[in-house]
Amino acid sequence: MSNSSSHSKSCCAVSRNLVVPRTDVATEQNRLFDSTLMTKIPAGEYLLGSSFEESSDEDGETVRQLVRIESFYIDRFAVTNGQFAAFVAETGYKTDAEQYGWSFVFHLLAVDVAREDIVGVPESTPWWLGVRGANWKQPEGRNSTIIDRLNHPVVHASWNDANAYARWAGKRLPTEAEWEYAASSGVSEQRYPWGNELQPEGKHRCNIWQGEFPQTNSAEDGFIGTAPVDSFEPNEFGLYNMAGNVWEWSADSFDDRQGNHGFAADPQLKLIKGGSYLCHSSYCSRYRISARTFNSADSSTGHMGFRCAAD
Repeated sequence: MSNSSSHSKSCCAVSRNLVVPRTDVATEQNRLFDSTLMTKIPAGEYLLGSSFEESSDEDGETVRQLVRIESFYIDRFAVTNGQFAAFVAETGYKTDAEQYGWSFVFHLLAVDVAREDIVGVPESTPWWLGVRGANWKQPEGRNSTIIDRLNHPVVHASWNDANAYARWAGKRLPTEAEWEYAASSGVSEQRYPWGNELQPEGKHRCNIWQGEFPQTNSAEDGFIGTAPVDSFEPNEFGLYNMAGNVWEWSADSFDDRQGNHGFAADPQLKLIKGGSYLCHSSYCSRYRISARTFNSADSSTGHMGFRCAAD
């Protein structure tokens, strides 16, 4: 994240705190998207934001905006480890985490990390460990692998990495308005992709934290970390895991929508949507559709991924 006192701090996304961004992430668009893995979203009007009591004024979530959405395509699933591996195999691409040599791993998942591989612990979020060797193919560090997680969402992918993949795939990242409209199936003023109850009829509909954050996860929904991208039921548009599992990068830079907190969009602070497997109402209820936060374009963690869109 840029070193600026004019920006509020995201409690959900831990950042590298680098001033100078990478510029060597451009790749050539060389393929058409596979529409069988995407859903065509119809055009329509949508009211961004929310008036629910848990909405965050600090993030600009309470500011309502009526927007017109043109028809577009969006991935039914988050981009998987298997898909990202194909991109890397073809292009030789090196992610930001690989370039820097480390990334952030949630402490309860870092069970096989050697002490000498911990490069640092953020003071404000001590449940995150900077782990040497952690990246998309080694999510928990040098002793981990994705071999049994090829259908899980790729993580430790920065905005730069997500944008590079999208260009290679002949796609792009969705805007915030597109993402929110698609997640809600076009229904304004709805908390979750399936309605307003978190667990309708006591049934888990997404991968978030159960227990006492950040020490005890009872995994009542079946997952400690990421879940396969086709877990749980899709929304009415046929999209999976638009709430929980992994944060998803947006094409947009973050602002507070009205300038109430003294800053406009910063091109190095990219908006993320959807929450992750670490979200819990006692700390972060940003698994709601309208919720929004940010991270710097070069930052990567074990709970941030993405899905793509196309015109």
